[in-house]
Amino acid sequence: MQQKSRAFLKWAGGKYSLVDDINARLNQASSHADTLVEPFVGAGSVFLNSDFKHYILNDINADLINLYKELRNSPDEFIGDAKKLFVDLNNHPDAYYEYRVQFNQSRDVYERSMLFLYMNRFGYNGLCRYNLKGIFNVPFGKYKKPYFPEKEMYFFAEKAQQATFTCLGYDDVFKLVPNNAVIYCDPPYVPLSKTASFTSYAKGGFNLDDQANLANLAEKAAFENNTPVLISNHDTVWTRKIYSQASLDQIQVKRTISPKGGTRNKVGELMAMYLPLKQPQHKLKAQKR
Repeated sequence: MQQKSRAFLKWAGGKYSLVDDINARLNQASSHADTLVEPFVGAGSVFLNSDFKHYILNDINADLINLYKELRNSPDEFIGDAKKLFVDLNNHPDAYYEYRVQFNQSRDVYERSMLFLYMNRFGYNGLCRYNLKGIFNVPFGKYKKPYFPEKEMYFFAEKAQQATFTCLGYDDVFKLVPNNAVIYCDPPYVPLSKTASFTSYAKGGFNLDDQANLANLAEKAAFENNTPVLISNHDTVWTRKIYSQASLDQIQVKRTISPKGGTRNKVGELMAMYLPLKQPQHKLKAQKR
């Protein structure tokens, strides 16, 4: 079995542990598709561990997409410059908060991309969070020796040559879907409680109306345009209702990021597969995690 590739960013809700389940569903939905479209690419674990000729990778977070473009276009230069930040002198609250101010004040894409990577690895729990004014506000992480993901960055840069990166609203991405494609949507999840939401990874957030609208877009893509769509989300009464037109499976997964280490419990994850009407909606047997 081919070894899985890890993303170079730490990311809330990353799909590294689920890529086998997700790929099985994507391959079943469309074995002949040559393009994978991800409106919410995040750290890119599905992209890194799938095998399509082309990718359309989108995220509403401009800092994330700009980082990916800088790495793809100039991998040696970018990795060499970013590595200079990963020194003991910068693993200190004073240095971190100075760099955070520099990041929030900067309008230089290359500089912001390097600092975004630095804060992802030196900041608390790998979170990516902005306030309503668009100011990045994740605190210092207090790690003994943050890891510099050089190998993972080079792998990403090489595979990214097959990708088109966009920074658009998720609804606009559906307008770009080519023929012979399959779509995987990993939106900010419906919170399991009022205090459990990490959806402010970009200014504006992602609300319940967006969740319902995404389900409508998936129905249209599959039933009118014959493009299969897979959506993952928390398994709740409400998500089962909005995904009622899809084939639903539940798998158990561990939380990857939690504010309290003792609350990393397994939760139900819902896989909603929208297939074109001409295809039977076969269910895959859920794998235990």
